[in-house]
Amino acid sequence: MAEIRPFRGLRYNPSLVKDLSKVICPPYDIIPPALHEELHARSEYNFIRLEDARVLPQDTPADSKYTRAAATLRKWLQEQALVPEPQPAIYLHDHFFRHEGKEQRRRGITVRVRLEEWEKGIVRPHEGILSAARDDRLNLLWALQVNTSPVLAMYEDPGRKLATLLEKQSKMKPAIDVAVPEGDRHVVRTITETQAVAQIAGFLADLPLYIADGHHRYTSALTYRREKLACTPGATPEDSFNFVMITLVSFDDPGLVILAPHRLVRGLPHAAVEGLEVRLAEFFDVQKLPLPRDNNWQEIDRMMSRPGPVRFGCLVADADHLSVLTLKDHAIDGETMPYFHSELYRKLDVSIIDHIILEKILGLGIGGKDEPRISFSHDRAEALADVRKGESQVAFFLNPVKPALIKAVADAGDKMPRKSTYFYPKAPAGLVVNTLY
Repeated sequence: MAEIRPFRGLRYNPSLVKDLSKVICPPYDIIPPALHEELHARSEYNFIRLEDARVLPQDTPADSKYTRAAATLRKWLQEQALVPEPQPAIYLHDHFFRHEGKEQRRRGITVRVRLEEWEKGIVRPHEGILSAARDDRLNLLWALQVNTSPVLAMYEDPGRKLATLLEKQSKMKPAIDVAVPEGDRHVVRTITETQAVAQIAGFLADLPLYIADGHHRYTSALTYRREKLACTPGATPEDSFNFVMITLVSFDDPGLVILAPHRLVRGLPHAAVEGLEVRLAEFFDVQKLPLPRDNNWQEIDRMMSRPGPVRFGCLVADADHLSVLTLKDHAIDGETMPYFHSELYRKLDVSIIDHIILEKILGLGIGGKDEPRISFSHDRAEALADVRKGESQVAFFLNPVKPALIKAVADAGDKMPRKSTYFYPKAPAGLVVNTLY
């Protein structure tokens, strides 16, 4: 099934870039404006200059964030700030982080994977995407001809055979060991020994891969390959643009943390907000609970985690309570949920919120002109405060999705609504770069 390859990644040259903590950056889609500027100030070699260069008011097609990123990459290659690995490698990446007060480690391997069209079922998506982010990544691919940051994907490891092999490889001296200012630590080892590389690739060869994070990057890579094939006479299956950089993590990895992207809505007419709780009662049983104090969500968690019908939380502006909504038996029908989706899809809380509440009750188009009214936060205390301060009018609090459910939806050939999962923490950009030329 999946074709896994080692590759000669570009990495920062330690003789020129002596402090990696100043040059690694988060992926483009989670960098707020203030951090964007701070990253530029940390170092002239901060990877933000490639991953998500500044947008300027006077930008034109001939002078844009993409052309400036390309000029930066050329400069860094010429002065050898980025240099290729001496030999093809699989990169063993241990990502250390804190979550809920505990130290965690997510172990992944960064590899080249042959691009496969979705319909083959070799690489399987689990959620929809937004077109703006896809177009941005495609433009960057054409400008740089490199993968700046990896797709994150999951695989099954029955009997923990691959985990055992990787544990042996983790005894090697790290090529990278860096703690970034945001608090995470990254330890990267290069696996170059021929037998070990063959064992890893052979183990994964019979398995499908499930996209966890980076649907936009994978989709853009597919489009880039199609376009390159159309304009490259004599192209072969071995050309680098037929591959994409992916970090693979086992479904069973204890550091695989998935948070819920809670929905925030703004820009609604006053009457829609005032009448929302009445409309919700048509489709849901509503139980009102006191607002959580000091970030104590125990009672709400207890109710939302009960087995049975779909449940999630809702906070409306100016309300003195948080409502736990339980879906009524009759709520799902042909008018509230698209008929062509699987039974699993129709019973996801994100599907219920998107189709019954946002579309049917509030009349918002999903993925269209109304998209700016909807935002997402994986921090529910932050989302609650956002409504209490009046910056949003409504918040919907979801349960985190389990890895097994992601696999089940993907295996059914379906996709969850966009922004159904938030894999935490995000894999950084700048540890390893995959060239496509």
